[in-house]
Amino acid sequence: MASLSNSKIQLAATALASGAVVAGAILGYQRLQREERANQLKGSIPSLLDEGEAIRRLNSFGGAKADKEDLRNELLARRAQAGDYDDELILEQLARNRVFLTPDGLDKLRNAFVIVVGCGGVGSHCTAALARSGVSKIRLIDFDQVTLSSLNRHAVATLADVGSPKVQCLQRRLLAITPWVRFDLRQEKFWDQAAGRLLESWGENGQRPDYVVDAIDNIDTKVALLKYCHDHNLPVISSMGAGCKSDPTRIMVGDIGSSTDDGLSRSTRRRLKLLGVTKGIPTVYSTEKTGEGKAELLPLPEDEFQKGKVGDLGVLPDFRVRILPVLGTMPAVFGYTVANHVILSVTGYPHDYLPAKGREKMYESLLAAVQGGEEKVLRHMTGGDASVTLGLKVPITSADTAFLVEDIFKGRSAITGLTTRLTLVRWRKPTSSILVRIGEGSDEQKSSNIRLSDLVCITKEEAIRHDKEILRGDKTPEEVYDLATVEKVEELLKDTAKYEKYR
Repeated sequence: MASLSNSKIQLAATALASGAVVAGAILGYQRLQREERANQLKGSIPSLLDEGEAIRRLNSFGGAKADKEDLRNELLARRAQAGDYDDELILEQLARNRVFLTPDGLDKLRNAFVIVVGCGGVGSHCTAALARSGVSKIRLIDFDQVTLSSLNRHAVATLADVGSPKVQCLQRRLLAITPWVRFDLRQEKFWDQAAGRLLESWGENGQRPDYVVDAIDNIDTKVALLKYCHDHNLPVISSMGAGCKSDPTRIMVGDIGSSTDDGLSRSTRRRLKLLGVTKGIPTVYSTEKTGEGKAELLPLPEDEFQKGKVGDLGVLPDFRVRILPVLGTMPAVFGYTVANHVILSVTGYPHDYLPAKGREKMYESLLAAVQGGEEKVLRHMTGGDASVTLGLKVPITSADTAFLVEDIFKGRSAITGLTTRLTLVRWRKPTSSILVRIGEGSDEQKSSNIRLSDLVCITKEEAIRHDKEILRGDKTPEEVYDLATVEKVEELLKDTAKYEKYR
């Protein structure tokens, strides 16, 4: 029996060893085949022309000094885009994505058409990630050129690219990595009057953009792009400010209505609200707050003012020259986060993002404070009748409280400017009943008539005094606060009323 058992073990071991040898031989043969195909493709590229001819042929790269390697990459790209490129080699290059996204998901990505508007730090990293991941049709829109200061954050630019248009720099460098990608270059500034042309369909079949990336750092053009995409049902994702940011753990993906802590996102959101766009646009933003020792936006140096009008110092009249501190790693993180969202969206991969860390709870708390404040006011107006507040609702959401605190009051008390223990209360004492009743008996609905433009952001300590002297007292804000404070609050409440109609 022992002898028979040993024989079986030996047979099994022999079978396993034989299987391993066969598998190794098959894998080795497949590897040799792939290497042979790759070598055949490289060898099929026509011999390089002389250097003078190479430079003449590569003028399309826009000012960068052309070399023979550039020509080789261009010739390879021409063959690849003409279909003379082994698809198995492309699939091998994209193998990790294919396994992750499934073959069907990768096919969607390879057939996708993505437009990237803005090819600086954020846009260049986003474009590189999209091309490397399989997107085969990319339109690049940017009017600017590569500068020396671009090199601390640009994805692919080198010293040789300084002075070249950013769109051509990206094409030039990425052709060496993904020669099958078709680039449509638009070296011009995006603006509202040209939106229809710049975001138009592409190709013989008139393919609409599957996604548009907003990597613009100018408010006017950013708002124009987002408004156009919103109105024309073009999927778009917007990158907010990476300047002065240093904490990658605070970068979030959320709707345009989400609260953020940088000036670019706040201004963009306010402008869009005035245009009727309050939600539906995903954004990449940072919740990082400024603090002692952290970088801040610097004023224009005095010596720059001596050179002429500020408007004359930029590359375009509309662009003011500012010294914006940028840590080179942060635009890359923003750009890859944007690209990641586009890839997941196009392929249909699940992407349920967490809400902004620690902030949803705060906004819910502010909403509860408004609810409690309305109940106090109503009981006071009805002589202390607690039954009247049973089931009372307020026509305000946590998103509304976020908007008020972050966008209108900038996260500060309107009275003292303090940033801690904030709450929302009525600014003025109501002159008539705040109760709205609909229905009767068990079907009765009770709500407060409060509006966003009735509320002011102050600290909880200030709210106690405000409630005692104004809401449940006989004083007006003019009798409690100085004139400058009253005027400031009134202006902020007027701003709130402008946006309120778009809720």
